[in-house]
Amino acid sequence: MKLLQYGAPGQERLARLEPDGTLRDLSGVCERLDGAALSDLERLRRPHARDLPLVGGSPRIGPCVSRPGKFVCIGLNYADHARETGLPIPNEPVVFMKATSAICGPNDDVIIPRNSTKLDWEVELGIVIGREARYVTPEQAPAYIAGYCVINDISERAFQLERGGQWVKGKSCDHFGPVGPWLVTPDEIADPAALGIWLEVDGYRYQDGSTATMIFRPSFLVSYLSQFMSLEPGDLIATGTPPGVGLGQKPPVFLRPGQHMRLGIDGLGEQRQTVVPYAP
Repeated sequence: MKLLQYGAPGQERLARLEPDGTLRDLSGVCERLDGAALSDLERLRRPHARDLPLVGGSPRIGPCVSRPGKFVCIGLNYADHARETGLPIPNEPVVFMKATSAICGPNDDVIIPRNSTKLDWEVELGIVIGREARYVTPEQAPAYIAGYCVINDISERAFQLERGGQWVKGKSCDHFGPVGPWLVTPDEIADPAALGIWLEVDGYRYQDGSTATMIFRPSFLVSYLSQFMSLEPGDLIATGTPPGVGLGQKPPVFLRPGQHMRLGIDGLGEQRQTVVPYAP
């Protein structure tokens, strides 16, 4: 099942993408795809398409999850990405948080924050938690996953690496977290650790990898994080990025106003964003 939210920011409605490519409005069944809805996905699967209103036109697509309590990120989870950044391959997952206020729709503009000089991209596989998880094993972890999605972990490298402290301030500016277009339930993804993952800027493919090269796989990450914090329905986990980020180019390449990003993951859809300057 592929679930999404459409409409103006803050007024999104829940919909289901049918196999024939049509969108069917689910807001009569459930208003939004938040933690409560994720705890009972079967009621969103149950209605027949013919009994749901057809969504016409080309509406804005919002983030595929509403109001996540946490946005947890994993750094350096692809060995070749760690090497391109000049950092050691981690023995345990590198964990940091991204502010939930950074979340936006998959095709919304990416806004360059004030004083930004090194704006970068990172296509990532996202995990959406569907059940409260504490101290789960890797074998138990799949039962706690509601679905998967595409995330662009936008990063301001000067804020992240040159301003001291933790990475979070280089990751959390407004519109630094495009999420979606869809939440895809696990029954549609044979192996989340065997998906093509890619990103282009102005038509040039910088990232072209596979989740098969992750150091720590999705089930392990859910288990690992649950040893340190309770994972709750709706929480997002960004699982790291393959090589090809702007920081890793020689010389480094960073995003400029007017540039266009296109990115995607096999079976999870595509995102498209335009980079725009901050306007107060």
